Amino acid sequence: MHPMVSSPTLEMVTTKRTVKENILTPRFYTTDFDTAAQMDLSAQEAEFQAMLAEMRADYNRHHFMRDEAFNQSWEQITGEARQAFIDYLERSCVSEFSGFLLFKELSRKLKDRNPVLAEMFHLMARDEARHAGFLNKAMADFGCTMDLGYLTKNRVYTFFPIEWVIYTVYLSEKIGYWRYIIIYRHLEKHPENQFYPLFKYFESWCQDENRHGDIFKALLRSQPKLWQTWQSRLWSRFFLLTVFATHTMTVHERSKFYEILGIEPTNFDEEVIRKTNETAARAFPSVLDTDNPEFFERLHCCSQMNLQMSKIDAGSQPKWVKALQKLPMQLSIVGHLLRIYLLKGVDAEALRGTVR
Repeated sequence: MHPMVSSPTLEMVTTKRTVKENILTPRFYTTDFDTAAQMDLSAQEAEFQAMLAEMRADYNRHHFMRDEAFNQSWEQITGEARQAFIDYLERSCVSEFSGFLLFKELSRKLKDRNPVLAEMFHLMARDEARHAGFLNKAMADFGCTMDLGYLTKNRVYTFFPIEWVIYTVYLSEKIGYWRYIIIYRHLEKHPENQFYPLFKYFESWCQDENRHGDIFKALLRSQPKLWQTWQSRLWSRFFLLTVFATHTMTVHERSKFYEILGIEPTNFDEEVIRKTNETAARAFPSVLDTDNPEFFERLHCCSQMNLQMSKIDAGSQPKWVKALQKLPMQLSIVGHLLRIYLLKGVDAEALRGTVR
């Protein structure tokens, strides 16, 4: 049992959640479908066929079924801990649903022009929909759900060139893998902190994330301009930095959630980033030097300023006052990230034979 006092079962009213917009809120994306349809996959054809067969097999099709462990009240999880967990579920649900919409649209637009890629996106959309639905049911256990239909129609869609989509989705899937597997392994060792059955599913979940990441790795390696040019080295490190900065700020915003699990947030954040950076060295031509003492020091400075800005946002001052108060912090965050970006990168191509 988690060390929280139980309370009687209560009648729960389910409410619809709206997304709290800020710099860290997961975005919905669209892309250049014509360019995607024209991609030549021949350089990775054998890899694509093998992964397509694995996706068709759908090894996790029975793994996301709610069992009797969910059939109880969760009113014993209260206060700040409850809100932290709901926020975690909300952002995770929006992120998974965003992936579903992008993959679904890519599948639809590519169906008659690139059937192999269209089927691959269709199967990945299946997985993402399964994840989003499972998370939404978990939210319902806590008296709220995401209105996914409303999100589909009313969210602003950000355009990313297909090349950016490949870089960012690859990283999103791989960092997701490391987040889920590290939490899962921790709770295996500390079952007393597993306060909700969702965490038992994280092993199957991270298998999907890892598989999707491998698909995007093959996409990336099938396009020489994404890993054989000097521009690709700059883009690789840029997207690594944006994903890592977002991760650090998000983890520390949700520090209460990780503390409930018995996880120290800063250590967790650093382990996830190091593991993801090592994994990215198998696909990207250049990665970040996470061993440089400035790297995490500056990321932590960004996180602290982001927390200060959140406090300002929660205040009662007029918007223009808040904007003025936040401006020095925003500029400082940009400065720290620029300094990290300018640190000498690691030549991943040279390390290709040593990374496991």
